[in-house]
Amino acid sequence: MSGSSGEPSVSVVLPAYNEERTIEGTVRTTLTTLGSFLPEGSFEVIVAEDGCDDRTPEIASRMAAEDDRVRHVHSDERLGRGGALEHAFAAATGRTLVYFDTDLATDMRHLEELVTAVESGAYDVATGSRWMPGRTADRPAKRGIPSKGFNLLVRLFLRSDLRDHQCGFKALSREAFETLRDDVEDTHWFWDTELLVRAQRRGLAVTEFPVDWEPMGDTKVDLVRDVLGMGSAIVRLWWELSVQPRITRRVTFAAGLLLVLAAVALMQVYLDPAAVIAEMRNADLGLVAVATGLYVVSWPIRGYRYRDILRELGFEERVGFLTGAIFVSQTGNLVFPARAGDAVRAYIVKMRRGIPYPSGFASLAAERVFDLLTLAGLAGVVLVGYAASGELAAVVDAALGTGVEADRAGRTAVAVAVAVGFAAVAAVLAIVLSARSDANRVRALVTWMSSDSYGDYVASVVERFVGDVQRVGADPSAFARVGATSVLIWVIDVLVAAVVLAAFGVGLAPVTLLAACFFAVSVGNLAKVLPLSPGGIGLYEGAFTVLIVGLTPVGAATALGAAIVDHAVKNVVTVLGGVASMLALNVSLTTAVEETEGVSEGTDAVDPEAVHE
Repeated sequence: MSGSSGEPSVSVVLPAYNEERTIEGTVRTTLTTLGSFLPEGSFEVIVAEDGCDDRTPEIASRMAAEDDRVRHVHSDERLGRGGALEHAFAAATGRTLVYFDTDLATDMRHLEELVTAVESGAYDVATGSRWMPGRTADRPAKRGIPSKGFNLLVRLFLRSDLRDHQCGFKALSREAFETLRDDVEDTHWFWDTELLVRAQRRGLAVTEFPVDWEPMGDTKVDLVRDVLGMGSAIVRLWWELSVQPRITRRVTFAAGLLLVLAAVALMQVYLDPAAVIAEMRNADLGLVAVATGLYVVSWPIRGYRYRDILRELGFEERVGFLTGAIFVSQTGNLVFPARAGDAVRAYIVKMRRGIPYPSGFASLAAERVFDLLTLAGLAGVVLVGYAASGELAAVVDAALGTGVEADRAGRTAVAVAVAVGFAAVAAVLAIVLSARSDANRVRALVTWMSSDSYGDYVASVVERFVGDVQRVGADPSAFARVGATSVLIWVIDVLVAAVVLAAFGVGLAPVTLLAACFFAVSVGNLAKVLPLSPGGIGLYEGAFTVLIVGLTPVGAATALGAAIVDHAVKNVVTVLGGVASMLALNVSLTTAVEETEGVSEGTDAVDPEAVHE
């Protein structure tokens, strides 16, 4: 790679992937056009070669060696169109950064207008438009219609004033690039759109001008995969810009409260509250006390599991201290919305034991992964067994009545139940086997289905999920211990629910009682993942009631009463244990939550004294 001896003020980047047939002609045309209106030595042309597997790298290197106005920026792996542009812009020397598609679909007579708009200081960002009046754009219907639809959605949902966001003919100042580069998340075809939208939101001066445009050859855009992918990207950016900033703790709490009030209002329409209260009054208090004792036993087991996870990360701690930390964090989840208590545990182990935040968050993530694996596995196994026994079909038939249609519905329900159950078990096995293997094949599988940046994003999420299990799975004995204690924790959770339900005198056979509670507790706890109310209150009861009513002959009033008591028992034990732990550890929950609001993985900037009341 070579460059001019001076400092070019204009850097033109040509994103290139397998362009061996056209890249040389494109570079020469670009140099000639730039030379027609810019002084010699004031510009450079950079070939941003994005992991090509043809002769493009060879051609680009040769041209860079022959002409000091040409540079070749190489990437060994595919970065995506947006990623390649960012990589090349970072390496460029100009204060005005320009890029356009290498097929030269946009008439090059517009290049001077594009460069001048930014070079003059009049605008921070400039873009050509194929949809403004005064342009000539020969767009076939298969490309024009999706483009118009896409731009309409961007204007509607992202409040953009521009007509054409995807025209590959843009320029921006060095200052604008540095301002926006960390905010723009996409690395593929949506990069252009996100850049323009974020520039407008930042208050930068953006101009759009009409250009003559004619498609050259076949587009590299997959009209199904990329249009759908960019549709999802619109939703993601809309959420980040318009929704996420408004989701404060106060808003989340209010939304959760409204949800609970709406559920109570609907309950009074379909269910008599007096009947629920009567059922709760008639519950066997002795069995409720037994359920409470069972739940208390599960907490030291949680401490043992957390100790094993931290041990695999290189930290040795006492079970008593870790149990207290879990009590405090779970109490935080009950008191504060949006699971704000999750970060409290990482805060406590750092302040009290010096465990770095990255390790604290990693241990918490590993624990959550094992919880999800256990819940999915238990629900899948129980559902398969429940459906295979024929009891589920009997419940459906009883609910729908007898006859041919009822039998058909029952068989359909059983088939769906078995399919869902096997899918859950298969998913758990696949994750565990992948985590226990030395080679992580998740990315290969996902990118086989989709090779764009959205596939990369999905692969990274799944890889992180598997990687959290691999932290513990590297040691077979630790993997077995953590897995076994996870199962034991959730078996006790189910037993507590079963004892509470038995306290309501439901008269179910033990096998039916346990099977129904296994599935109700699993789904109920998965519903609590939604951060809509503190501790998932309302979500757990609703999911639990629906499952018990659907899988057993128990009435709705009894099921809801049992769900309320079951959740109340667990929450009371959690709060009492949390208060005792806060006193023992001298921890202020409110201070800890406030201090962790801005904490993310890798952050290590919290005042150690803030943990004291």
